[in-house]
Amino acid sequence: MSSPWGEDSGSGEPRAAEAGVTLVEGSTFCISETGGGISPHRPEGLFVRDTRVLSRWRLTVDGQLPQPLTVQHADPYSATMLARTVPRPGRADSTALVIVGRYVGDGMREDLTVRNLSGEPVRFAVVLEVDADFADLFEVKESRVGDGVVTSSRAVDGAVEITRADLQVGVTVSAAGATAKDRELHWEVALPGRGVWTACIQYQPALGSVPVTPRHLCGSSVSRSEPAQRMRDWYKNSPTVHTDDETLAAVLQRALVDLGALRIFDPGHPERAVIAAGAPWFMALFGRDSLLTSWMMLPLDRRLALGTLQSLAGLQGNEVRSATEEQPGRIPHEVRFGRAATRLLGGDTVYYGTADATPLFVMLLGELQRWGLDAKTRDELLPHADRALDWIEHYGDADGDGFVEYQRAAEHGLANQGWKDSWDGVNFRDGSLPEAPIALAEVQGYVYAAYLARASIALEMGDHATADRFRAKAGQLKAAFNKVFWLPELGWYAVGLDRDKRPIDALTSNIGHCLWTGIIDDDKAARVVDCLLAPEMFSGWGIRTLATTMGAYNPVSYHNGSVWPHDNAICAAGLMRYGYTEQATRVIDGMLDASNRFGHRLPELFCGFDRAEFAAPVPYPTSCSPQAWAAAAPLLFLRSMLRLEPGSGGSSGTGSTSVAPAVPDRYLPLRVSGVRVGSDVLTVTVDEDGWQLRGASGEVRESHL
Repeated sequence: MSSPWGEDSGSGEPRAAEAGVTLVEGSTFCISETGGGISPHRPEGLFVRDTRVLSRWRLTVDGQLPQPLTVQHADPYSATMLARTVPRPGRADSTALVIVGRYVGDGMREDLTVRNLSGEPVRFAVVLEVDADFADLFEVKESRVGDGVVTSSRAVDGAVEITRADLQVGVTVSAAGATAKDRELHWEVALPGRGVWTACIQYQPALGSVPVTPRHLCGSSVSRSEPAQRMRDWYKNSPTVHTDDETLAAVLQRALVDLGALRIFDPGHPERAVIAAGAPWFMALFGRDSLLTSWMMLPLDRRLALGTLQSLAGLQGNEVRSATEEQPGRIPHEVRFGRAATRLLGGDTVYYGTADATPLFVMLLGELQRWGLDAKTRDELLPHADRALDWIEHYGDADGDGFVEYQRAAEHGLANQGWKDSWDGVNFRDGSLPEAPIALAEVQGYVYAAYLARASIALEMGDHATADRFRAKAGQLKAAFNKVFWLPELGWYAVGLDRDKRPIDALTSNIGHCLWTGIIDDDKAARVVDCLLAPEMFSGWGIRTLATTMGAYNPVSYHNGSVWPHDNAICAAGLMRYGYTEQATRVIDGMLDASNRFGHRLPELFCGFDRAEFAAPVPYPTSCSPQAWAAAAPLLFLRSMLRLEPGSGGSSGTGSTSVAPAVPDRYLPLRVSGVRVGSDVLTVTVDEDGWQLRGASGEVRESHL
């Protein structure tokens, strides 16, 4: 099967939410039933900037709900819902078709159509009931919306205006030709035989002093809207992949669509995009998630990495604030706008409680330079990287032992501040929980890679003294890590050190991240690889977060035995880095096989049951899908199989980029075109006879078997 990433752009189906439909555009999303209905008592509604601006939507024709037929998917921000009117008494067939075209983006637009399916004239009374409670996103998600919400409304000139005075928010629902009454819009529709009636409904939010202009306006072409143009550009500028393997082709196509939908554009910098953590509840900038995802996406699009770095740099900590865990130089964990989130984040929209986002920031800047970054932008971001390194050495390593630790500064903060951030996500081999401060293994690996990234940047700038200084720091950290974290009697590295510097001795997937960053000594790598691919860790679908032999193992837990695609992508990249190609491709094959059971969309996580026990991977009940780093995992799988590494400084020409493909036969022949490194555009072809790397200028490197 040949399926370029950039083809079939119409496959951007909305997100299923239980039995309904979710539409996403930036920080706006709408969750509804398949017929379009929205209830205030379910996790549904139109959300703009973390506020539910539409909590009720009920459309009736002659007092009855139309019967849903199907939902036709277009782009991630739109869908067309088809229904028929209830057949008249004594009749089997319906008289009319009801079509709702829904488009979200800083509000919503609906194109409502009623088609007379008969040859006789008909009359209908069409009523749209709406309401808004302006609940916070987290209140809705966690079913904490109370019944005491007070809103006011007024009907005027074909519009319903609903406001909530205590929050200074509101929404206006308007339609030309409608009669407004209370919180309803009414139409009297008279149609000749085979006749058609249409109306356009506009949903305009008002969020305090923040101006909100809907992306899709009545009277304008949807195809010319900004979201439509952005998606077309996304598909047009994306690389293409041709392979005879249907699974690889489908999972990459799914990744392209989902990652395009998960982009958020900064209103203050329209050219700047970042990747949100996941739809629909996590359409926000997350430090760790956005940094790792944009790293994985570099072969697809460098601009998201740049936008993520620029946005996080603008939010970098400046002072010590216990409530938000802000510290000078620290990179944020999460950015939110809703009221409940603000309370959770210590009274601000930004929360800083993470140990890994700060070194990941420096890592990504160094990696982006390899893929291509102009000197001016690099020089603008470099002071932020140096402030991040200062945080690592002073606030991150508060006790001066050379390792970065975390300990929450506020009771409402996260107890665990690595990627396994659930309350019990870090534990000893017997299942007991460690006391903070905790120094995580993978965080030390990220710091090691951050030091090397800063050294590489300095070398590109001709600053040899700085390069030598950070290479020396990296060497010292690597030596200390391999001395303190290594557990020779067990054959793996501790997942961390506790308050008393005792090794937290559980066998976890975190050590695969240490392979990825290169902090593991070569003479210990083989034993680590054996652990990761042993039956206790490898389920057949992927590497578990925690071995089955550990006290806290639970295959239906969030972090203690489940399987995470992004985690496996990082582990596979680490295995490739150390030359364990067969083991890496086992992991990749297992994950791609699992994708077949999830409609080729890898979920945030799935249960850790063994492949020999159940014929299909068991879904985790509250897994986010699509989720950013799960969607990006196939891109890192592809890069790992190609063993594609850009040259220093993103220099042009194929000579600056190395490939050493280790691609299983099932994916051959494989051709990847349109990969941008520096100013060059590369094509990599792999078949049973060898590989070829071709640049835009026609320069070719190849190897034959």
